[in-house]
Amino acid sequence: GKTHTMLGSLDQPGVMVNTLHDMFMRMQTDEMFRDKKFKVTLSYLEIYNERINDLLQPSSTDLQLSEDPVRGMVVQGITEYGADSADEILELLHRGNLHRTVEPTAANQVSSRSHAVLQVTVEQAERTAHVTGNLRIGKLSMVDLAGSERASKTENRGDRLKEGANINRSLLALGNCITALAEGRRSHVPFRDSKMTRLLKDSLGGNCRTVMIANISPSHRTYEETVNTLKYANRAKNLKTQVARNVMSVSAHIAEYQRIIMELRNEVADLKAAAAGSAKQVPPHGLREDTRPGASPNGRSQRS
Repeated sequence: GKTHTMLGSLDQPGVMVNTLHDMFMRMQTDEMFRDKKFKVTLSYLEIYNERINDLLQPSSTDLQLSEDPVRGMVVQGITEYGADSADEILELLHRGNLHRTVEPTAANQVSSRSHAVLQVTVEQAERTAHVTGNLRIGKLSMVDLAGSERASKTENRGDRLKEGANINRSLLALGNCITALAEGRRSHVPFRDSKMTRLLKDSLGGNCRTVMIANISPSHRTYEETVNTLKYANRAKNLKTQVARNVMSVSAHIAEYQRIIMELRNEVADLKAAAAGSAKQVPPHGLREDTRPGASPNGRSQRS
């Protein structure tokens, strides 16, 4: 299904795994990037019952969204990890999936009850950058959507019914945003109708290419769901990208230098404190060497 397509298995890697491997391979082997350096950070979260939970830090739940003029939509308090290889990201991805909300239903024994969003941010700069330089920033969002549900088929009750209603509500909000953007009605796009659409605001209507993979079934029993899914995905083809250069002329290096200087100052202060503490230590057996002129090694003064 959808989760298998995005995550896959050890024998059959999914979209997320293959994309990350290709990304790091290009950064390391492509001649175009020989004089570039990269910084890769990632976060992994789930949207469960319209609550944002950090999958890499399970204690961080019900996180809030805010809009940053530079970075776009930002989740307050989300854990961001740095990574130097695809294997590091895959290890974090596996750890996060262990905390994802999965429950059995009549239609699926391992039904995903939340939307999972992996966001990877890549910063590209010159290896020999000066004090100020150009910094390119790109953000890749890979989303594993939970499937829409009919209570009559899933036989959901109680918490499962509430989860299904929230899943359907967020998918409807996503469909409304896609429809509004595809029809060119940018004066009002209902991004605020759902946490997921707010989070993906930059991906849907900004400077970003959007790809949607639809999961359908050849069975006649799911005919209506298949038709609705294809209509849903067909609208995504009409999204128009607002092209803009993701280049910032920033004094990022100055801020980095200031951080390094502060760390060195703290280290020097610690070394001074340690040196002062060792100088005050009393020699063994409580004896002190007499450093007065003419003093003998045994501590008694020598007279001529």
